[in-house]
Amino acid sequence: MSEGQNEATIVVKKIVKGGGHHGGAWKVAYADFVTAMMAFFLLLWLLNVTTDEQKSGIADYFAPTVASQSTSGSGGILGGTTMSPDGARISRTSPPTIVVELTPPKQRNPSDSQTETDAEGELEEAELLKRIAEREQQQFREAEEMLRQAIQDVPDLAGLNKNLIVDNTPEGMRIQIVDQHKQSMFASGSADMNATTRKLMKTISEVVMRLPNRIAISGHTDSTPFRTANGYTNWELSSDRANASRRALIEAGLPPDRIATVSGKADTEPLIPEDPSLPSNRRISIVMLREAPVLPPDAGR
Repeated sequence: MSEGQNEATIVVKKIVKGGGHHGGAWKVAYADFVTAMMAFFLLLWLLNVTTDEQKSGIADYFAPTVASQSTSGSGGILGGTTMSPDGARISRTSPPTIVVELTPPKQRNPSDSQTETDAEGELEEAELLKRIAEREQQQFREAEEMLRQAIQDVPDLAGLNKNLIVDNTPEGMRIQIVDQHKQSMFASGSADMNATTRKLMKTISEVVMRLPNRIAISGHTDSTPFRTANGYTNWELSSDRANASRRALIEAGLPPDRIATVSGKADTEPLIPEDPSLPSNRRISIVMLREAPVLPPDAGR
């Protein structure tokens, strides 16, 4: 046997243990996943607690700006500012900053919201009532113009301008047919209406029917004592004349349900208090009652 044949062969056996972990790479991946999920939920929370103004400020902060030619100093990453607010020196080219308050939005008191809603509702209701009143007042003015024009267009009534008084009262637009010296709307001491007064009532009825307002009719006498043997006084006379006016308006076409009240006032509400015995205190008052609240004197000017 030669020298080379006497050397023994050396065999190296490598034993790999089974089981155990396959390395630590999965831990890194899991940690990245948990970090990403935490960042995601943090982002959702920030979106929930920040206002639209704060979101806009954050968006402006991350918006691209004009890049500086310098790569250091004020043209660097921090734009010449420090991480802390103390002693910060902001460059003119640095983007604006905004402080986000990471606290849930303050809950409003429900009673405060209700109070604001009630106040707004009252203002809207007041404005609505004002507009309704202004519209009704305009309708009254138009009705007065139509009435005067209608009287002018009827030859038999053209001379009654002095017998007609139209004005506004807290109750509504008042149309008064007033007696003048030697020109009475009714026969003396009677509720018999003369032909001219009946024509005037027909014209008034045509104008009144253009509006939906209800009507209040009242009769008035002067202060001259009047009493018949059977006890008929100015009270009965004024009431009968008011009812005669009601019948004349209805005969002219006014629906009966438009009549709200009919009353006799005798001489208790004289047109001329300084001399209640004057003929002009004898009158029939027809009021188109307001449906809207009374406007102050300077409203609508």
